[in-house]
Amino acid sequence: MTFLTDIEIAKQNKMVPITDIAKSIGIDEESIDLYGKYKAKLDMHALEQLKNQPNGKLILVTAITPTAAGEGKTTTSVGLADALNEQDEKVIVALREPSLGPVFGIKGGAAGGGYAQVVPMEDINLHFTGDFHAIGAANNLLAAMIDNHIYHGNELGIDNRRITWKRVVDMNDRQLRYIVNGLNGKTNGVPREDGYDITVASEIMAILCLASDLEDLKDRIRRIVIGYSYSGQPVTAGDLHAEGAMTALLKDAIRPNLVQTLEKTPAIIHGGPFANIAHGCNSIIATKLALKYADYVVTEAGFGADLGAEKFIDIKCRIGGLQPDAVVLVATIRALKLHGGVNKNELGQENVSAVIKGMPNLMKHIENIKKHFGLPLAVAINKFPTDTDEEIEEVRHACAQVGVDAILCDVWAQGGKGGLELATKVKDLVEQDNQFRFVYDDDDSIEDKLNKLATKIYGADGVDFTNEARKEMQNLMDRGFGSLPICVAKTQYSFSDNKDLLCRPEGFRITVRNLKVSAGAGFIVALTGAIMTMPGLPKVPAAEKIDINSEGEITGLF
Repeated sequence: MTFLTDIEIAKQNKMVPITDIAKSIGIDEESIDLYGKYKAKLDMHALEQLKNQPNGKLILVTAITPTAAGEGKTTTSVGLADALNEQDEKVIVALREPSLGPVFGIKGGAAGGGYAQVVPMEDINLHFTGDFHAIGAANNLLAAMIDNHIYHGNELGIDNRRITWKRVVDMNDRQLRYIVNGLNGKTNGVPREDGYDITVASEIMAILCLASDLEDLKDRIRRIVIGYSYSGQPVTAGDLHAEGAMTALLKDAIRPNLVQTLEKTPAIIHGGPFANIAHGCNSIIATKLALKYADYVVTEAGFGADLGAEKFIDIKCRIGGLQPDAVVLVATIRALKLHGGVNKNELGQENVSAVIKGMPNLMKHIENIKKHFGLPLAVAINKFPTDTDEEIEEVRHACAQVGVDAILCDVWAQGGKGGLELATKVKDLVEQDNQFRFVYDDDDSIEDKLNKLATKIYGADGVDFTNEARKEMQNLMDRGFGSLPICVAKTQYSFSDNKDLLCRPEGFRITVRNLKVSAGAGFIVALTGAIMTMPGLPKVPAAEKIDINSEGEITGLF
């Protein structure tokens, strides 16, 4: 059987003008700025005008621990929204924007897949409305102003050995992780060690996604700690008088983007922090706008529930005053078999015993969502053609044993029609008892917060700190940052900080090698394991398969 690629399916679809999509949720043409026929920027000031409007129901889509087999979280999110639309519900899907790094690297695009996509998929995956470029420009303006200040006398006494602010580029480029700049003479600056992060790891990205409005955005930028002075005092973007110009660069980027799915369901796509490095959620503004315009909002959090969903709850919901009404946990038979020890090349063969061996991973995520987050959930089994009835039944049976429904979801092949059973279940879930809770309290110490995350969510025996991390932890507490939430930078491939420990590892500890305050975003980043803030390209990057013809038609994008 021959399957169309994602981009071929997208090209066959006939989009409707974005003004029609806006009208379907009560937005008139005067309240949007058009970016061509099929993309638009929304007016974020509508939040104030709609403040007395009741909120819709918020459905969080997350997943089991990711594997090379793929889980299809975005595809399931889009398909669920289309299924609710099919049932004549007023629904919006709220997603993150893709980063060019994964698009050209190993993961590919992030616009869904098959017949559950957001379109125009080429635009969404490549540049979109320029938000990431604006974020990169604002980030690098601050970097330039830091070095310029040092060059012109360094009135603030910035210690160039303790500058924590890096430049960014939205590309996987390992060559830029560590650099030396300012070389070749006095006129070219003051030489120092430096480096690049990928744009989605920038604190500016996190700030944009956590800000409530333009003024809050500027205040948060003002609070960014860029490093320390020779006397050990933190130096901020406000000390450099950079916040005004940086915010000016972001005046359009802070506005959410409106597009559509293949089935004409409204989609708001905005922001894109990585979940293994940052907090992995789309913007608070986008989510809150969607909740005012729709009765049901389907949103996603990055990677597995131990990363994306935990940060959605402990960071985004805490800062934004949000609360999910239900959770959908996406799993695939293929991924469970990988967690059960099957070689990637043998995933197409039936192996019920491997599904059983991989099931503890799914069970731990279910435990976290029910017990530690206090939320009602359903498991969505994202269907692949090679899945057998016996394998699917094993997942259903295991989930039923812990009081959770596992529902087969075939939105990749069927679009919204393949998610109707899941949509019906979700409408039931949002009416159920909800004991929503955070994993830790604001007034817990930094060490206690990390230990609660490690023992409750990851299943670790505890946390170990390097001497450097413990010293920085004390420094952060002394400077009044101890009450901030924690954003753990950890491998996405394991509950542990070791990517090779699959399924549900036991008897391990999490090692925090350093801590860093993101004072503008309002959280503390805990760096664990070998996690890097600038990925590299694989041996055969996806970029090698992407091409464009003389008519401007792109191929190879997925």
